[in-house]
Amino acid sequence: MSMNTFGHLFRVTTWGESHGPALGATVDGCPPNVPVDEAFLQQFLDKRRPGQNKNMTQRQEPDAVRILSGVFEGKTTGTSVQLMIENTDQRSKDYGDIANTFRPGHADITYHQKYGNRDYRGGGRSSARETAARVAAGGLARAALNHLAPDLKIKGYMTAMGAMQLDRSKLDLNAIDHNDFWLPDATAVQEWEDYLQKIRKDHNSVGATIEVIAQNVPAGIGAPVYAKLDTDLAAAMMSINAVKGVEIGEGMAASSLTGTDNADEIFMGENGPEYSSNHAGGILGGISTGQDLVVRFAVKPTSSILTPRQSIRKDGTAIEVVTKGRHDPCVGVRAVPVGEAMMACVVLDHILLDRGQTGGIRAPLG
Repeated sequence: MSMNTFGHLFRVTTWGESHGPALGATVDGCPPNVPVDEAFLQQFLDKRRPGQNKNMTQRQEPDAVRILSGVFEGKTTGTSVQLMIENTDQRSKDYGDIANTFRPGHADITYHQKYGNRDYRGGGRSSARETAARVAAGGLARAALNHLAPDLKIKGYMTAMGAMQLDRSKLDLNAIDHNDFWLPDATAVQEWEDYLQKIRKDHNSVGATIEVIAQNVPAGIGAPVYAKLDTDLAAAMMSINAVKGVEIGEGMAASSLTGTDNADEIFMGENGPEYSSNHAGGILGGISTGQDLVVRFAVKPTSSILTPRQSIRKDGTAIEVVTKGRHDPCVGVRAVPVGEAMMACVVLDHILLDRGQTGGIRAPLG
C-alpha cells in the first residue's frame, strides 16, 4: 500500500502528481456548519504558490483551489470535502533526459526499486508540488479551528537557511508576512537574500530550518503512548517532502541540559497553571499543557541543481547528471505554509479526538 492518508478523525487523503492534470485532497471528518469558501482556502495557497519572487522556482502556477463537494451555501455539510488544484504550467520536456536516469538526492531510485515504475516528470508524487494539496486541506482545518477554538493562532517562520541563523533576540512575529523568507527579523532580510542569490548563481542549493508555533492551544489534547500529540506532529512534519529532522520544544538541545535547566516549573496563576519556561514545547506525556506548541523541522537542500553529479542509469551504467528545469534554490522558503498546514490538521484532529473521549471536560485545579 502507498499510504496517502493521514489523521485519525480529521482524515486527509492527497492525490495527483507534479505534472499530471491536477492534484488535490479528499478530507473526511470535518465538522458540519464550518463557514468556508474557496477564497478563504486560497489565501493559504497563495503563500506557497511558486513564481512569486526571484528566491523561488519560476514555475507559474495560480494554484487556484476548487471545492467540489462537502460545502453547501458557504458551510461544510459534514460529508467529505473534495479539493482540486489544476496544474497549468508543466514543462515535462525538461525531464525527458532523466527517464532512464536516477537523480542523486531524489526518490527516483527508491520509487523504481519499490514499484518498478515511476513518473519521472518532476518526480510525480515525490515532488514538493504535492504539498499544495496539504495546504488546501490545512486551510479547511484552519476554518474548523476558527469555529471550534477561535483564539488559536498558528505561525511559521524560518530560523536558519544554510549558514544564516536567526538572531532570536530580534524575533518579531509581525515581520514574517513582509519578506520573502518568512523571517521574523526585518533587519536580516537583505543579508539572507544576498546569501541565497550567491547560492543560486553558483548552481547550488541550500537547506533550511522552519519553526511552527500554535498559540492558545487548549490544555489536555493529545493522548499517552501511541497517539501522543508530539508523535503525530513529528510524523506530520516528517512526511513533508525534503524534511530530514523534527524537534519538539527544546528538541535535540535537551540532551545537553540538566534536569533543573530543562524542567519547566509550574505555578498557580489567576487563570490556571503558569510555567516558568517552555522547554517541553507545550507538550508533556503526549498531552498539551496549554503553552505554545513549538515544532521545528529541517529541510534538506534542493537536490535539483545544475552542478554535475555522478549517478547511474536503469541499466546500471554510470552517468553524470545535470538536473534541468525550474527549481527552488532553497525549498525551505515555501515549506513554511506547508508546516503551518500540517500543524493545523494535527491540532484539529486532536481537538476532535478529545471531544469524543472527554467532551472537553477538564479536571479542576486549585
